[in-house]
Formats: sequence, structure tokens, C-alpha cells
Amino acid sequence: MSAGSGREIDHDIAADVSFELEELDELVAELLTEHAERAARDARIVALRLGIGGQRPETLTRIGARYDLARDRVRQLYAKAIGQIVREAARSGHRCAEVFGHRYPRDAGDLRLVRELLAETYATDTDLVAMEWSYLKLRLAGHDQADAKRVAGYVMQRILGWQKKTASILAKLQPLDEAGELGPLLDDVEWSTGAPAPLPTASARVADGDDEGRGRFYLATVGRDVAYDSALAARLLRTLDADPLATAFQEEPTALTYRFAGEDHVHYPAVAAQLTDGRIVLVDVIPLGRIAFHHTRIQSELGRAYAHEHGWGWLTWTGSALDPARLRARTIDPAIEARIAADLARGPYDGRALTAVRAETGLELLDLAGLVLRNDWQWDRTPLRLSASPSRPPSP
Repeated sequence: MSAGSGREIDHDIAADVSFELEELDELVAELLTEHAERAARDARIVALRLGIGGQRPETLTRIGARYDLARDRVRQLYAKAIGQIVREAARSGHRCAEVFGHRYPRDAGDLRLVRELLAETYATDTDLVAMEWSYLKLRLAGHDQADAKRVAGYVMQRILGWQKKTASILAKLQPLDEAGELGPLLDDVEWSTGAPAPLPTASARVADGDDEGRGRFYLATVGRDVAYDSALAARLLRTLDADPLATAFQEEPTALTYRFAGEDHVHYPAVAAQLTDGRIVLVDVIPLGRIAFHHTRIQSELGRAYAHEHGWGWLTWTGSALDPARLRARTIDPAIEARIAADLARGPYDGRALTAVRAETGLELLDLAGLVLRNDWQWDRTPLRLSASPSRPPSP
């Protein structure tokens, strides 16, 4: 997400997706589980803020609404919990020190660290909390507080610089590279056969629509400022604004409510766009590396159902040329697929079992994502659990 180059903003994120990156999320989840034994609410605030488990990070405003707390109080509780978690990890000798230390060495220069952290931010769609994630990663790697704050600040400066540059270009009505990108995306839309309901005229996201952590730019197609959480979402909005195939659009047009793991959740699909032929497509931004997680798939199914009930098309945009259909068709050694399917028929994998299979077979994260989608397996996070399809009973 560098302000100095378009590559970090617009390149295909497939190259940045890996088990190693997901392991960081898993390790922080372990630390939060331990912290929750002493301060359950504070651990949950950290998990919501960072988007642990493959969820999207939440604004301080939304977390405050969930717990009936002021925004600044949420910030205080988050900062206090992070400090305690870092100290607890150091005292206990948790294995995160080795993993994070290898990825973010203390003798690495600031430029290397900033580039790594920016690429990870873009690939995981976590711009909203880029500074918080960067600081935590560096502290767990053993960087002292001052160094971690400085490098995390540089990461945020680069993101803010990119946002300012993009907003300036759009305000001056200068052309961007997104013109003409919408057509190929529409080839992947799952269209409904019904007559389309009208395009909404307001965002369903009101509690934190103007939260200071969100980016914002003026888009000529809709004639107003539009807020966004990440560069992936911004790239989609810019594409719609630049392409003549889109005549109007509404960001976050609906709130989809559901229960998961015993908690209430709200999901806002990214944008509904009206095309020149009158059709409307609901598009959601789901980063490629998280497309196969069980929680994410629940959100996608809700979005698809909502779109088709309204006579709209449905599209998942991953930040990559690899959409769910292409992932599902991904070529993977049939012997590996058969071996995992046979194992899951007898019982689920935990993290250790999956690590063993990866070591034996060379399975990559995108390979697993493709297998999960193709076989309708269930991939849960924090803790990791890979199971056979709930609709397919296990073998005796």
C-alpha cells in the first residue's frame, strides 16, 4: 500500500498469500485465549479490533456500541490489553517470539520492515488497523517499544500518503488506471433471473460511517464523498467510478445479521453497482487468503442469497485474478486430495495434523483453499480445524 508506487496498491495479492502469514493470526489468537482467562472482555476487544480469525477488523466506534463504551474508552482498554499480552508472551516464553522474530528481525532496516508490513496489510485487507497490527507484530518479534512505534508510524504514514494522493487525483478528475477493468470482472458475476430491485440510495452502515480511521474520497459518479476501510475496497470503488459501464453505485448497501460461534454479527457487503443495461450487481471484497474460511463463506452465502432475492447479480472480488470459481478448479495432485479426503472422513484435522500434511506434501495455502471450496470442507480458525462437509457423514 505504498504511496510511492502503485504496485503495492494494485498488484495481484496471490503472491502474498501463505500459511506463514496466517500462522501469525493463529499465534495471536493463542495469546488472546490465554489473556481471556484473566480479562475476557479486553481479549475480545483486541480480537474484534484486529479481526482475529479471518474476520474484518472493526472500528473503535462499533466495538464501543457492542459493549456500551465510549470510543476513547475502547482505545484505552485495547492499548492496556496489548501491553499486557506482550509482557505475558515474553514471560511465558511463548513460541510466537521465534516465529515473529524470524519474520521481522530486530536487525532488519526500517525500509524492509515497512515494505513487509505494507504487503501483509494489503493482502489481509486490514488497513483499518495497519498501525495496531504492525506495532503488535514488531513487539512480539522482540523490538522495543520505541522502535515498534516508529516503524508502525511509518506504515501508517505510507497508507495515509496513498489515500491523500488518490483523493487528490480524483478531485482533479484525472484519469486512473481502473477504466476498463470492470468488464472482465462482470464475466464472473452469478446473475439472478428476476427483475432487479432498485439500487439503494444510502449506506446501511451508519454507526461508524464517519469513523476517523476510515479512508475517504470524492467520487464523481455518485457526486459525494465515499468512505472505505482498505485499499482493496478503495480499488473496487475507483474501478466503478472510472468505468463507463457503471452508471451508479451505493457502498455498503445492506446489513446482513447472523449468529456465529454463539455471537451476533453484522456483515456489510462492499458495494451494489448499477450497469448501463439496468442490471445491478452486489460485490463483496474478500481477500484471497481468507476466501475459504468457514466464517467468510457464511457471509458470502448470505450476500449471494440477498442479491438473488433482489434480482441482482453476485460477485466476490478477492484482489486477485483467482476468484472462487478459479480456486475451486485449481489443479492439485489428486493423490493429495484423496489422502486429505480420506483423513477427514475419519475425523477433523487440527493445526498439528495440517502442519504434518503440509510438510509431507508441499501443500500451499491456495491449494488448501481450492480443496475446501471444491469439496465443501469446513475450515475454521482460532483454533484451526479442518473438517469434512457437515452434509457428508463421517465414515465408521
